[in-house]
Amino acid sequence: MPPTPQAPDQNVPALVIVRHGQTEWSLAGRHTGRTDVPLTPAGEQQASTAGTLVQRVLAGRQPALVISSPRQRASRTAELAGFPPDLITEDAAEWDYGELEGLTSAEISWQWPDWSIWTGPVPGGEDAATVSSRLDRLLARASEPAGPVLIFSHGHASRCLTARWLAEPVTAGRHFRLDTGAVSALGYEHGRRVVLQWNLDKTISGLSG
Repeated sequence: MPPTPQAPDQNVPALVIVRHGQTEWSLAGRHTGRTDVPLTPAGEQQASTAGTLVQRVLAGRQPALVISSPRQRASRTAELAGFPPDLITEDAAEWDYGELEGLTSAEISWQWPDWSIWTGPVPGGEDAATVSSRLDRLLARASEPAGPVLIFSHGHASRCLTARWLAEPVTAGRHFRLDTGAVSALGYEHGRRVVLQWNLDKTISGLSG
């Protein structure tokens, strides 16, 4: 008789997601997809703080796998947090903004009033279906290890990844505000996928320094 599958442990995060630390472009509200901008000094401090938050969320456990976007703002955040990546993949990269790269939402709205990434258009970039496909691949990869998986990614990509974890379309990511350097945890409650913790930073967690 085959063994009975064990239910997921609802006390252990399945995925811990870290948005990269602050950059000059994120500070200015510029859409940053493929442009490889570095962290600011404040972003480096956020990355170090994120490492402490990750340790608290994991409660002494070590991640079974650490994944990062190829962009230096994500991989550097991983290194400063104390979790050098095991895997670097474009599947964890930010939404490709195409011709809108480097523009703010206000600048984009001059041409398309009420524009948002969730409704488009995104000329020369990725549509929601393309983003959804690669994030589904990322979730499939993250489900392979037996233990928590740590992912260093970006603002919109992390929000979309959370939506797909919940079996929602990526556009549902519009409901999840996410700040630079923040840590979030996804897992299970009664066998169902849920958000365990969201947008944690040093202020929320009572950290100092």
